[in-house]
Amino acid sequence: MGRNNEKNIKKHNDKLHKAQAKAKKSEMLRKEKLKEMVKKFNEDKNEENK
Repeated sequence: MGRNNEKNIKKHNDKLHKAQAKAKKSEMLRKEKLKEMVKKFNEDKNEENK
C-alpha cells in the first residue's frame, strides 16, 4: 500500500488549506493595522500643520 492514498492526501490538503487561510488572515490584519497607522499619522500631521 502506498503512502499517497485518499485519506493521507485529504489530511495533507486540509492542513495545507488551513495554513494558507491562517497566513491570508494574518496578512489582511497586518494591512488593516497599517492602514489605521497611516490614517492616524496623517491626522496627527494635519493637526500639527494647523
